[in-house]
Amino acid sequence: MIIKPKGTVDIIDEEARIWKYVEELIDSMMEKYNYNYIRTPIFEASELFHRGIGNTSDIVTKETYDFKDRGDRSLTLRPEGTAGVVRSFIENKMYGTHNLPVKVYYNGTMYRYERPQLGRNRELTQFGVEVLGSRDPMMDAEVISLSYNLMKMLGLNDVVIHINSLGDKESRDNYREALKNYFEPYLDQLCEDCKNRFHKNPLRIIDCKVDSSKEFFKKAPSILDYLNKESKDYLDKVLEYLDILEVKYVVDDKIVRGLDYYNHTVFEIMGEDGKLALGAGGRYDNLVKDLGGPDTPCVGFAMGLDRLVLTLRERDIKLPLKDNAEIFVMYINEEEKKYAIYIANELRMAGFRVETEYTARNLKSQFKRADYFNSSYLIILNSDDLNEGLVTIKNNKTKEEEKIMLEYLIYYFDEHLDDDEHSESEENHE
Repeated sequence: MIIKPKGTVDIIDEEARIWKYVEELIDSMMEKYNYNYIRTPIFEASELFHRGIGNTSDIVTKETYDFKDRGDRSLTLRPEGTAGVVRSFIENKMYGTHNLPVKVYYNGTMYRYERPQLGRNRELTQFGVEVLGSRDPMMDAEVISLSYNLMKMLGLNDVVIHINSLGDKESRDNYREALKNYFEPYLDQLCEDCKNRFHKNPLRIIDCKVDSSKEFFKKAPSILDYLNKESKDYLDKVLEYLDILEVKYVVDDKIVRGLDYYNHTVFEIMGEDGKLALGAGGRYDNLVKDLGGPDTPCVGFAMGLDRLVLTLRERDIKLPLKDNAEIFVMYINEEEKKYAIYIANELRMAGFRVETEYTARNLKSQFKRADYFNSSYLIILNSDDLNEGLVTIKNNKTKEEEKIMLEYLIYYFDEHLDDDEHSESEENHE
């Protein structure tokens, strides 16, 4: 038997319905915020990620799927979405043909070679937004509030935004120097990764999960003490807009993010206990220029749908999933079957969710099948009724039956299913 590769999953049954609901909610929300969908290749030139993400990040040093194609070109399965979006922005000259800022979102598979664990796989799905062409702190606040509001709409009401600032280049350079001076006496006590980070990117030491519990680590300098006036003012403006948008946040100087391209605002979407990060992002004003494009300020975020869906299931959050066939068409003989095919098709084209029989079950078994699909209405066909242009409709909840003219089927369900859904929504609201 052939089995799926390690670090991948099959998404089926109720979990698949939750995924579909989340993705449809994302599409609906992005439409309201006026973000356009973008789709970039699953593999790109390796240089894009090695330059864009940064050679000091764990993703590039440990986790990328790099390979050579038959033309001996070095390619990489995308480990994240931002670099590909920026490459597309530059290559398609969106900076010249679009009104800035360009606001886009993506939802697709990413690949990272890491140890599989609950909520973290080698093949993962990320939803993210990128805004290219605005240096306004209001844009940072919109991106943060968008992620926050999505969590609230999914019933995750305890989320808190942990926000920090990495400041501008001057602020970061001063902070890097302070970190090196502080950690140098403790260099032999740092983990191997942090010993490398000390020389290449000391800011990443703050993000270490191995050393964070050590006493000397807790007394490390804070980036907030090294922000110049411009950087402090920028952070204050972002926080002011978040207050207006009623976003719950805490300023957390330990948030630095694992990718090299961030500056100014960085944030993580956390549960109230501060233990589970559902998404993260920030501002990256230099990446477009670093990848060969014009000087273009940017801000964005990404969240893993795998972990998000896992959290929704663990908390048993009730979502309005469309997990039923609204109508089940039942029949016995071959002549009735021809009508069943026709009726099911007409109702589906009219927008209804319809199921029928495919394996010649008897009528009793079809009733059980209809219950399995949680069908609201049954259409019970018999030859005598059909000869008179009639069908029997049974309300599967009240068990009431009535005969109607075949030609009025669509009108009947337009009226009755709308009423039923309205009643259910009122009950859920109460």
